[in-house]
Amino acid sequence: MTDGAASTGRARVFSGMQPSGAVHLGNLLGALTGWVTLQKDADCVYSIVDLHAITAPDDHDPALLRQRTLDLAAALLGVGVDPSRSTLFVQSHVREHAELAWLFNCVATFGELGRMPQFKDKSAGRDASVSVGLFDYPVLQTADILLYHATKVPVGEDQRHHIELARDIGQRFNHRFGEVFTLPTAILPPVAARVMDLQEPTRKMSKSASSEKGVVFVLDEPDAIAAKFRSAVTDSDGKVRVDRAAKPGVTNLLEILAATTSRTVEQAADEHAGSGYGALKTAVAEAVIPFLEPMRARSLELAADQAELERILADGAARAREVAAPTLERARLAMGLLPPA
Repeated sequence: MTDGAASTGRARVFSGMQPSGAVHLGNLLGALTGWVTLQKDADCVYSIVDLHAITAPDDHDPALLRQRTLDLAAALLGVGVDPSRSTLFVQSHVREHAELAWLFNCVATFGELGRMPQFKDKSAGRDASVSVGLFDYPVLQTADILLYHATKVPVGEDQRHHIELARDIGQRFNHRFGEVFTLPTAILPPVAARVMDLQEPTRKMSKSASSEKGVVFVLDEPDAIAAKFRSAVTDSDGKVRVDRAAKPGVTNLLEILAATTSRTVEQAADEHAGSGYGALKTAVAEAVIPFLEPMRARSLELAADQAELERILADGAARAREVAAPTLERARLAMGLLPPA
């Protein structure tokens, strides 16, 4: 990868995912299918952000983190991230991320970091014991994005403030020290990308759910997927229609069906308007299982070849540094740091 995206007219996209557990249907439909599609027309940089994953020390198991990093690499490649078209690497393998984050720490302010909603949520009731890394998470995220002159960053609605902060920090740096960084814009996910828990359909599908019965993982066996959909929570009126407020469970099933069969939610609802919930759940399972099966098979194949995974990640890190290293050097010089001899 070279820093030539702008000259070729292609947008540069950056996105990252934490190695915090197995990839599930919400990750896939909410983010990763978009990652795969973006490869067609953009210069994509995708990172397994392991430095972000260690910001919550209570949950940090070193051996598990290493294994999850490899598992996530296999999953990303399995769902269609193509290392011949995109740059895929592990964040900690590119030291420029951490160094640029320190430079940005000297530009960001305590006040703006303290106002970040996610920090408020995660630190509530334990301010004194929360890690500095969790507080500083958005600054490292800013470094992740701005290192590569990303013009587009795919995010959920609840992440837009992180992109706004990245723009603020980048603009402040450019104003004080000269034009070094490109200011990114957010790409919001498509409608129907917000997949909800099958057991608690008012909450997003998440690895941290209270029960795995509500979470469909990419590596789940077909029988397990079918069972999870059979037990999905709906409601008592028996009518298949879209109503996110009154019928969150049914609406979630329709949105999953639409997303895995290339239809609109309305088309899926019309097709099943006269059927019962049992038939709808069966239809969703019968759509999701073949949708996931090739991704599951490819992910398992790649996970079994650790040497090949490590080779792909090493190549990705080398390509990432082709852009990251000169960007960091420009930032260092702009701030007046003495170049090494």
